[in-house]
Amino acid sequence: MSSPPGVTTAAARVAAAVAPGTVPGTDGSPTSQRILDAAERCIARQGLRRVTMAEVARAAGLSRGALYLHFAGRASLLDAVLTRVASRFVASSAIPVRQRPTLDAQVGEAAVFIRRHLGGSPLTLRLPVEEETALAAVLTARIDRLVGEWIEFWLPLLAEAEDRGEVRPGLDHRQAAEWIVRVLLSFAELPTATFEGDDPAAVHAFVAAHLVAGLGPAA
Repeated sequence: MSSPPGVTTAAARVAAAVAPGTVPGTDGSPTSQRILDAAERCIARQGLRRVTMAEVARAAGLSRGALYLHFAGRASLLDAVLTRVASRFVASSAIPVRQRPTLDAQVGEAAVFIRRHLGGSPLTLRLPVEEETALAAVLTARIDRLVGEWIEFWLPLLAEAEDRGEVRPGLDHRQAAEWIVRVLLSFAELPTATFEGDDPAAVHAFVAAHLVAGLGPAA
């Protein structure tokens, strides 16, 4: 059975998101990627607040001096880790989202994706149980990166939705994408009150009824 349109491209974007050279603030070398991998393992054990450069250097099999050749300090290393996590999260959401045929279903699937990863996963970043979730850390430290990348992600989907007649002609796609992203981020930050946020069917129904309707053609 062939893949739905866009899934192959989405899979390529997942690979690109974790490929060398895609994380701002790094030199794109295999050593930098090894350091970031080691940092994620250390963060899973120690947490964002307690991880040290010395521990990351040991985990990467490098001297502290060699580590500092790639990252100026702890802040720049953690920033690179969270930037990579944000990119990986956005790119990984492409596969389930692209499998949906309509914009409201795509936004609903993105909301479900967020709810499934609130507690941390390989797509985000594993943290000790006493710390905030990895997604919360990204929302705090790299929210600009996450918002920017996800706006770009929704632009072609909005263009396709306009071609299908699902959104009104002449809609400002960039503003609409920002609206979608802001709504989606609320699924990570706010509790639900009138529907079950961990029930995918309920999430899809809520999105279909309320969140995308305002983008549609005038009645």
